[in-house]
Amino acid sequence: MEVRAALNGYRISPRKARLVVDQIRGKGVEDALNLLDLSPKRVGNPIAQLLRSAVANAEQKNEKQRAGIEIDNLVVAKIYVDEGPSMWRIRPRAQGRATWIQKRSSNINVVLSER
Repeated sequence: MEVRAALNGYRISPRKARLVVDQIRGKGVEDALNLLDLSPKRVGNPIAQLLRSAVANAEQKNEKQRAGIEIDNLVVAKIYVDEGPSMWRIRPRAQGRATWIQKRSSNINVVLSER
């Protein structure tokens, strides 16, 4: 049985988010939450919230559909970061010129399954 959760449009570049996501892929939920709580990266807290949301989705699925999911045995089966919409801004430069800067965002998806 799989449980999903998604965080769309979070304002951090996908490259920075993938550094944290790669550390927790394949780990148990408790181990992953411990790693995220100790992570110095800014994206650690939103990913921890996303993981807690996926666990809450599993609990809700147990109540509504009687799915029989063991919450203690959940593992981060898949977690991936896709590129979200980018904001384009103009930055003034020397001699009256301007350059475009791109403010990137991320879509983070997590899939939990039983061990």
